[in-house]
Amino acid sequence: MDQGTRDELLGRLADAVGTIAVTHPTRVAVDGPPAAGKTTLADELAVVLRERGRDVIRATIDDFLFARAQRYPRGEYSAEGCYFDTHDREALTRVLLDPLGPGGDRRFRPAVYDRTTDTAMSPPVTTASPDAVLVFDGVFLMRPELIDRWELRIFVSTTPERTVDRAVVRERRVSSRAEVERRWRERYLPAQEFYFATVRPTGHADIVVHNDEPQQPAWTARTR
Repeated sequence: MDQGTRDELLGRLADAVGTIAVTHPTRVAVDGPPAAGKTTLADELAVVLRERGRDVIRATIDDFLFARAQRYPRGEYSAEGCYFDTHDREALTRVLLDPLGPGGDRRFRPAVYDRTTDTAMSPPVTTASPDAVLVFDGVFLMRPELIDRWELRIFVSTTPERTVDRAVVRERRVSSRAEVERRWRERYLPAQEFYFATVRPTGHADIVVHNDEPQQPAWTARTR
């Protein structure tokens, strides 16, 4: 395991992206539990890659949700529902991951859902350059339906209690601590436990980022 500053971590991740030699855009997954720090890390990595001259496509699983009326058939606090019913994986692969992958035409859409209005959206089709990098953050990205669609797999790891504390701070303007804790302890954390038991995502990751202390992270890389 290596440990260093935030900048050293970002440099290591950008170096890893740079070692990938494919004839289509490089698809990077930034996986991990809710409130682990995935979005922040992905945003920062995108900045570093752009500084290195790469064309970056930045996208997130939150823009590939089913509409709210569809995604709670098992109940608002169901852990199984969180894993199975939340994300439109078919649309994700059809409009984004496969077009950017081997044999794809590089014509993609970065989103299909607007969280603020809870409605479907259809942004204009864009054509990616062959050497573009997709930096995509979200939960459950190593699941069997998606695992082969990434050239680089990053998993952001934190202790469960740390994610709860971060979520309380992040959502304090819209939810009480009791509401946040209930969602995490009944839905999100059990869904992650199921994910770890069935998929073992850290075993598929090329780099695991230990993000309990974001400004002094540690990371573990495996050789493919």
